[in-house]
Amino acid sequence: MPLLSIVRTHFWLKSLGTMGFTLVFFSAYIYLLKNPASPVVIMPLVAMDRWVGFEPTALPIYLSLWVYVSLPPLFLLTRRELVEYGVWIGSVCLVALGIFYLWPSAVPPANIDWAQYPGVAFLKGVDAAGNACPSLHVATAVFSAFWLHWLLPTVGLGRATRLLSAVWCVAIAYSTMATKQHVAVDVIAGAALGAALAWLSRARMCQRVTAAVPRRG
Repeated sequence: MPLLSIVRTHFWLKSLGTMGFTLVFFSAYIYLLKNPASPVVIMPLVAMDRWVGFEPTALPIYLSLWVYVSLPPLFLLTRRELVEYGVWIGSVCLVALGIFYLWPSAVPPANIDWAQYPGVAFLKGVDAAGNACPSLHVATAVFSAFWLHWLLPTVGLGRATRLLSAVWCVAIAYSTMATKQHVAVDVIAGAALGAALAWLSRARMCQRVTAAVPRRG
């Protein structure tokens, strides 16, 4: 099946489902951010945090997560696949939200005059540097990266596209530190969460999806 036809299949379910999921998630995320259930733990800095300095030009990469995580559903064909994928990436978010509730955390103050960087200042106003560990930004990016790695060959896209996806995922992880939204410990924990749930979902779902290569090719 041509790539465009795959993308168009259940397009409104894919697009509206992604938007609805994002809205529900953000409502819970912001609530926990503003109403921590216990004292907030300040995350420690490690050597990697000293290596990655503040870089305001990383903001577009940080925001590109919302494009990146919307890509895997585009390459799924059936409603069952879309619903199952939604359940699994939703599980990533639920695990992280549970941790944020039980163990609220934040990054240490960066001692930066955010007024000099309006774009980043806006981000700090909307998404304060709390709910830090694990980084849900990184967790969802890594989960999506694994699924893109598995799905891209099934729609006729090869190594170059897989490499681009991997680089994009790493860039998003870097941007969370470069914008001072997260520290290295948050990023490592987020990557572990995303990878673990991706492999669990593969065991349950991916064999059936990738077995359909002929109908996608």
